[in-house]
Amino acid sequence: MRTNTMRFGFIMICICWTMLLLSCKEVSFPKAQPAGLAALPQFPESICGEYLIRNKATGEIGDTIIIEPWGYRIKDASEKDWLGAGRISDTLMVKQYQNYYFINFKEGDQWILRLLRVKSPRVLELLSINLQDDLECEQVLQKLGKKFIVKTLKQNDHTFYQINPTSAQLMSLIQENYFTGVELLRK
Repeated sequence: MRTNTMRFGFIMICICWTMLLLSCKEVSFPKAQPAGLAALPQFPESICGEYLIRNKATGEIGDTIIIEPWGYRIKDASEKDWLGAGRISDTLMVKQYQNYYFINFKEGDQWILRLLRVKSPRVLELLSINLQDDLECEQVLQKLGKKFIVKTLKQNDHTFYQINPTSAQLMSLIQENYFTGVELLRK
């Protein structure tokens, strides 16, 4: 009986992970954003440091992100530095405009965008257009479809919904709260 329960639990975990991995959906861009703005050679010292990642809805504290002039690293709660890192390069570009740092990741021929918004010297927000929840994804794509041509592109296990906004249109999306995310609290 216990073996069947364990086997069922293992199968359910496998199904959940498969669904999570196969539902990789992102809004993407044909060029690093904002288009026409030069990339920074490094992160400025003013935002470099260690930050705890806090879920704004629950207040739960998670992993740590370390922003360094050359890029970033992520550590888990037990201080293990295995979660990932990124180095500023031709596939990881950082641009700055107004109170935002635009972090552009190249995935194949698509650019994925994350924003760092400076709220105060001790608090940043890490923002993206969230498409992971199917209902929210459908609503966001419908709203984007009223503003832009949205191209659906599939690469490996990823689905990209590519838009090509002007810099003004991108700033409008930010102001209209298309980008949501977590807070980063300086340690």
